[in-house]
Amino acid sequence: MRTSPLAEGTVVVTGAARGLGAALAQQIARRGARTALLGHEKDALDAVAASLPGPAPAVEVDVTDPGALDAAARTVRSGLGRPSVVVANAGISAGGMFLDSDPAAWRRVIEVNLTGSAHTARFLPDLLATAGYFLQVASMASIGAAPLMSAYCASKAGVEAFAHALRAEVAHRGVGVGIAYPSWTDTDMIRDADRYAVLRELRAHAPTGAPGVPRGHGRRPPGPGRGAPPYRRVRAGVAAAGPAGARGPADRGAARVAPRAAPPGGR
Repeated sequence: MRTSPLAEGTVVVTGAARGLGAALAQQIARRGARTALLGHEKDALDAVAASLPGPAPAVEVDVTDPGALDAAARTVRSGLGRPSVVVANAGISAGGMFLDSDPAAWRRVIEVNLTGSAHTARFLPDLLATAGYFLQVASMASIGAAPLMSAYCASKAGVEAFAHALRAEVAHRGVGVGIAYPSWTDTDMIRDADRYAVLRELRAHAPTGAPGVPRGHGRRPPGPGRGAPPYRRVRAGVAAAGPAGARGPADRGAARVAPRAAPPGGR
């Protein structure tokens, strides 16, 4: 049986309390990795940690606070060893017309999704030591903006550009940088977006590729009392994929991680 490249390594996942982050943590741990869960909701993080088969410290941290992330990195390093994979997954959204948006709420989306991802990349000294891999969770919104999601789309376009720039800076030092492009996945964030008719319509016409849903289908969008088209289920398989960071949507919302995960502490 082939051994997973993640086995016996340390993997950090931000935004691990629910949704895609929690699903990623489950799949990563099943592949034999020591998984560090970072996020805001300590009780939810603890519940995810308790469900994992191996050691999984739950560290409550605000990714917009670089000092707190430095402390979290020290906690991970001392408890599990240097991470060889870091997944920058933490993200939030705020829907509505830009004209009516609260400037503070709009700015917070940028701070968490974009600035928080850059702060998460401060784990880079560990990845340099392990010849590791940084996975930036972006979105199909990075390459296809939607109305009522201006802050989210701007932040995801930003993280894509950030990851491309970071890859060019660290490739010669043995660190891989990849980008995941999830589409509509069955998470709290996407269910919340269904409050807006225009976003339901966008999802209704999205080429999901889900079983029973033709690509580019022209179903009439659901109205009150009608069922919405199926979501892409959160199938957070961490697959060996190459080349690292290849552009393209992740398979049904699954993050794609390149097959490089050295054991903690060295190359």
